[in-house]
Amino acid sequence: MKQLPRTRILSAIVLGIVLCANAFGQTLPRGADGIDAARLAAIKTYMQQAVDNKQMAGAVTMIVHRGKVAHLEATGFANLENKTPMRTDTIFQIMSMTKPITGIAIMMLMEEGKLSITDPVERHLPEFRNQWMVESTDGKSHMVLKRPSRPITILDLMTHTSGMSNDMPEGMRDFLMKADRPLNEAVAAYAQVPLQFEPGTRWMYSNMGIDTLGRIIEVCSDRSYEDFLAERLFQPLGMKDTFFYPMKESAAKRERIAMVYRRTEDGLVRSGAQTLGGDPAKYREQARYPGPSFGLFSTAEDIATLAQMMLNGGTFNGKRYLSPATVDLMTTVQNAHLEPSSHSPGQGYGLTWTVVKDGRLSVTHRPVGTFGHGGAFGTDYWIDKKNQLVGVFMTAVQNSKRYEEKAMSQIAVSALKE
Repeated sequence: MKQLPRTRILSAIVLGIVLCANAFGQTLPRGADGIDAARLAAIKTYMQQAVDNKQMAGAVTMIVHRGKVAHLEATGFANLENKTPMRTDTIFQIMSMTKPITGIAIMMLMEEGKLSITDPVERHLPEFRNQWMVESTDGKSHMVLKRPSRPITILDLMTHTSGMSNDMPEGMRDFLMKADRPLNEAVAAYAQVPLQFEPGTRWMYSNMGIDTLGRIIEVCSDRSYEDFLAERLFQPLGMKDTFFYPMKESAAKRERIAMVYRRTEDGLVRSGAQTLGGDPAKYREQARYPGPSFGLFSTAEDIATLAQMMLNGGTFNGKRYLSPATVDLMTTVQNAHLEPSSHSPGQGYGLTWTVVKDGRLSVTHRPVGTFGHGGAFGTDYWIDKKNQLVGVFMTAVQNSKRYEEKAMSQIAVSALKE
């Protein structure tokens, strides 16, 4: 038998290692350079106390410093009834942490010249032509409508200043629990709901506005919203555990999904059918709607990878996803004079990202310019440019007070050696 040259054998081995790495997804390197690992251990202690006090069933916490994982810990349970231990690769419903990911997709299309964020929405979605706006209402049965002074724009949607409502259209009151209509059909219904104010004049958090961005992605890319994200972001970044529809994934992945609980005076109670996204134990079995504002499932490490790409100015492992200029635009406060009333004091809004705009949030050790986004079930991720830190906090609890994530960011910055 003819023997292969040694160099060819080594090349084949290296190629095999690379292919295996790509198949299982990229991972961030480990290391604690410039940060005190012993101090970071206080995060685990704090989380265990929160579990013991029944503030949450469990959590996964992750700190990345200068591109290396300095802390990754699982605490408590993913399923209290079954006593399933939390794992560092537990999968969570990340809810509104989905919003900036939708924003990234919009900006990728902008960089390709397929849209401009100053475009009127009606340029891409004709169903938004000739929208109505509420001029006055008694809050009950009487409402006076008029035409807004200008059409809403993609920029309005990305900054929550479009005036689009949070009240679902008639006949869709339970839609966000069932998610049983396709994106194009739902967004066409949203277009018929009158705007609540003149575009650009106020700030009002709107899931319908962000979901409309998802439909624009479909029209401008000529593929489904879900496929665009999978092909352009999740697969290249190695985000192997990030998806919209659990029932399309393996049983092994579904078993890793954390159950959602709500706090009561008697302790933690499993959330049921009236939860956003439906009963967590049903895994969105009827879902046809991806929910660009809330729909993703993911892990701490997948989200940290995406966050590191943003911290790197739009690149990761040599591949560019966004330009540094676009990352700066997304993470700069827009409409600074409009106070986001439903967010923490000192927090503004960029293009689908929350951004620390003044010193009022420095008490939690998130410096001005830190950007990120939280989720309805207590999750959060933040990118601290000043300290080159990424923080990811994953849990599954409704009506969270968010004390745990604040403590986590405070401990992380206190552990810096420089």
